[in-house]
Amino acid sequence: MRFSVILPATACLFALTGAANATARIHINLSTQTMHVQSSSGSYSWPVSTARAGYSTPRGSFAPSGMQRMHYSRKYHMSPMPHSIFFRGGYAIHGSYETGMLGRPASHGCVRLSPGHAAMLYQMVQREGGSISITGAPPRGHYYASARRSRGVAHAQAAQRRQAYGGRAARSSPFAALFDDGDY
Repeated sequence: MRFSVILPATACLFALTGAANATARIHINLSTQTMHVQSSSGSYSWPVSTARAGYSTPRGSFAPSGMQRMHYSRKYHMSPMPHSIFFRGGYAIHGSYETGMLGRPASHGCVRLSPGHAAMLYQMVQREGGSISITGAPPRGHYYASARRSRGVAHAQAAQRRQAYGGRAARSSPFAALFDDGDY
């Protein structure tokens, strides 16, 4: 009789203790620009954007230090940061409306998610708490949103055209090559 009462009580105690210690585990991999989340509601993998060239996303283990359903960045022109989960000073995981950039470096250091995924993560962390780990190294050579890259591409393409046309740049009109003296 005692055994039949103690066993269910012990199982219930372990279940309550496990639920109290459950936290959403958030892992961000800078190399692959992905976030993996394990929580009581399931496991998820989402594309993210972290720091682009010239900026950095801190690596390490963190705990959420603050949460705001809607935050506006005073540092970056009052940019909206929906469902912000701050983890180190001004660094946060938050939603971004620039979903076309997800999966590659694009931010000033924050971790950007799609607005829907940010809302889901926000609710998980609000309900369970969370732990955040950030590892990896950002992909090399990614200069998204950089004017320097576009100028370099234009110069490289012009050099390729000059090589293809015997050292001269390509003309927009085929008649220009016939009737021009070649001084340009």
